[in-house]
Amino acid sequence: MPAVRHLLLLLAATFFVACQRGSEEPRSNTDITDLDAPTAYALALEACDADSIQRAELLLNHAIREATQAGDLHTLYLAQLQLAQSLAWGNTEAALAMARQALATYERHPDSPRNHIIILDYIGTYASQLAYNTDTSFEQALAYALRAYDLAQESSDSLGTEQVAQTLTTLANIHWAMEHYSEALRCARRAVDCAPENLLTSAQQVLARCLVSCDSLEAAERVYRSMQPGDDLRTAYVIQSSLAKLALYRRDTEAAEEAIDSAFAGAEELYYRALRQKDEYYQNTLAQEVEQERMAYHSRLQRRTFWGGIVLLLLLAAVAAYAARQRLLAARRQLASETLLRQQEQQMHQQDLRHHEQQTLLQQEQLRQRDGVIDFLKDFIVQRSAVIQKLGDSAERHVTLSSREWSEVERTLDAIDADRFTRLRQRFPDLREEDIQLCILTRLRLTNRAIGNIYGVSISAVQHRKLRLKKEVFGEPDPDLPFEQVLDSL
Repeated sequence: MPAVRHLLLLLAATFFVACQRGSEEPRSNTDITDLDAPTAYALALEACDADSIQRAELLLNHAIREATQAGDLHTLYLAQLQLAQSLAWGNTEAALAMARQALATYERHPDSPRNHIIILDYIGTYASQLAYNTDTSFEQALAYALRAYDLAQESSDSLGTEQVAQTLTTLANIHWAMEHYSEALRCARRAVDCAPENLLTSAQQVLARCLVSCDSLEAAERVYRSMQPGDDLRTAYVIQSSLAKLALYRRDTEAAEEAIDSAFAGAEELYYRALRQKDEYYQNTLAQEVEQERMAYHSRLQRRTFWGGIVLLLLLAAVAAYAARQRLLAARRQLASETLLRQQEQQMHQQDLRHHEQQTLLQQEQLRQRDGVIDFLKDFIVQRSAVIQKLGDSAERHVTLSSREWSEVERTLDAIDADRFTRLRQRFPDLREEDIQLCILTRLRLTNRAIGNIYGVSISAVQHRKLRLKKEVFGEPDPDLPFEQVLDSL
């Protein structure tokens, strides 16, 4: 009987441990309605960094409501300004209205001259974008930008020259949009003179653009050549493409070819970097899946072993009341059962490993095929010297290709992508030719800025066209899903 008593105590202790393990469930994420304003704002910033626009806007709206109820004006105007930046990608008018609300909130509780300058500068920027898109007056945008510049000048002793350089750059952009090129050039030069290192490249880009508008092509070329993009391949591509345009303006074919080659080399490096990042993403995802499978396997094994131990204890308790022979037989049956279970689990694990190896080989083959496509596209682009010459002879910001040239590009891409655009036309017969052309440019991995330069429109106009295609034609409801990914999925 003492042995039975000890076994019952051990069984009770085992059930207690099981209850404790069962209660250790992972805690779910805090519901958004339980967040206070500062926490919601901090989470919104993290969502913005992760390009989760929809979640960021949801958190910012919640932060605005909570800050309004709590009277937290500091968090309120910060959340309003961040929401304005998020809205600016798709609705400049709404972004301008939200930025004005941020300014009104700040003026009720001014606490940082730097934030005051930033709010005014953003309002001036949004107002100028709205005026440019709607072809209206820039006077309101200029007034806000001048207010920001005056405050930056007054606070330069305490804040330094960073805000002065930023506001001067905004003024230069507004004057350039108003076609006041001389005043834009004056502001851009002053911005370059006082810009810190982190703002120098952007200020130099504005200065070079103003010099081109003032027909100072040699001075613009010197500015472009003095820029130091470092590891920023996008800026390097802009520099080389601008140098190519300047060479074409001067009819310097040799310099134009050199600049174009450098620009294409930068674009190719950007493309290869994106492919490497994609490959790293696939490898990391595969490693995470393998790790999750391993953890799930161990979890299942632990649970089965644990309950098997309970059954074993119950059997031992029963066997202790009866006979040693029955205990021995029960132990042998349990041992055989566990051995068979382990063998089955090992077989399942080996099958999973073989499946993952096959998936890895398939992904490697796809990457090799993509490398072949990239080499072919590179040869094709190099052979388009006639189109490049045509771009040089065209207007400053607008390029027109003939229907024959568009058809040739589309046939080439169909040959590469297994009749991608032929199937796209069959699936969506309502697509216009300009929509097909936008899909072609997107398939060639051109940036929104490059597409805007080809059509002579702003970046936001290109983004609007992509949003319209994604939502109205392709029926994709997710605003966070990139247009390139939607196109690839079709």
